[in-house]
Amino acid sequence: MPAPRIHPMMPLSTHDETSEQGFVVALKTFLYTQMDPALRQMTLGIARELEAGGQKPTLQQLRKRLEDKQLYQNWISSTRAAQEMMWQSAVDCVDRQRAELEALERSAPPIGSLRVDPDFEVPRYIAAGDIHMMPGGYHYDPKGDEQSIRQGAVFDKAASLYSLGRQGGQMNDMRGNTVIAHLYEIYPDLDPRQILEMGCTVGNSLVAVKRAFPQADCTGLDVGASLLRYARARAAHLGVPLNFVQGNAEQTDFPDESFDLVYSSAMLHETSHKALPRIMAECFRVLKPGGVMIHLEVPFRADMADAFDLVRADYETRYNNEPFWLGATEADYAALAQKAGFTDIHAGFNDAAMGPPSRDKVQGMFGQPNKGGYKSWYIASARKPRR
Repeated sequence: MPAPRIHPMMPLSTHDETSEQGFVVALKTFLYTQMDPALRQMTLGIARELEAGGQKPTLQQLRKRLEDKQLYQNWISSTRAAQEMMWQSAVDCVDRQRAELEALERSAPPIGSLRVDPDFEVPRYIAAGDIHMMPGGYHYDPKGDEQSIRQGAVFDKAASLYSLGRQGGQMNDMRGNTVIAHLYEIYPDLDPRQILEMGCTVGNSLVAVKRAFPQADCTGLDVGASLLRYARARAAHLGVPLNFVQGNAEQTDFPDESFDLVYSSAMLHETSHKALPRIMAECFRVLKPGGVMIHLEVPFRADMADAFDLVRADYETRYNNEPFWLGATEADYAALAQKAGFTDIHAGFNDAAMGPPSRDKVQGMFGQPNKGGYKSWYIASARKPRR
């Protein structure tokens, strides 16, 4: 029997597909719990040797010392293979039932909205490679197939496998809950009625935010039309009315001062270095006076990284099609926000919200030490000055 759906649009897995996906999870778990610690120990040992010689080890030096080590070679090849297998298992599962999923999309309740642009030009830095090695990338949308939801379904199916379920299980909504917790703690006076998520993918975070603010009009922006078709149907089947728009976060077509809250969830590390200040400026433009911007990012900061953290970041950049990973983790988001005109700026680590947060239990979640992946997130937030 197929495994039960976590929500109506989630692609179902057969017995064999469940076994295949379970193997991917087991392999990723082995890498995370066994190979990562072993390579960390080796890398830190090499770093100590270099430091004993009176030099702070650079990434290039670490890479050179590691490249002939069998453990390092096996770690890279196994980590990349696990990622490829994850995507392939999701693709096979989705393609087998694509007609059924498209029928579900057509039968979704008529709530929320969708606006895509057949002439939209995907930014070059996104179109140039398949981010996270997702076949076709987030942006892929077959020409002439106005009903395609394939990329959205593949993303949704693979998301919990990628994080080993540590981002809110198959609903994958922990980052949205963390954004809510940060807003409750740092900007408790804000009662947003117009909300925009930049880089919303399939709306997993936006569903959580809408449920926290049911009176708000919530819009998700992304470059991928297929993602957004799936996202609208996913939210509608969940009974959550959301609006989805295809567009570029650097330059949207929303009027000035349209939103009370603009946020992103692990988007900035997938944008180019030149795009970062443009996105900050666009957030400022579309926010109302007194509105709030929140950007949640991976809890890796280059200035706090040990030697293995740098090697891990190097893997993401060179082998997992995340070319801007290191640059994004070096970026001074507080300075970028200040330059864009924001005040009341905060930047630091926020404890992950494992479920929907309540206002009376969020104090002290922000400003904590980094507790590691899926336990902490790095957040940069700010307010547009009131008139």
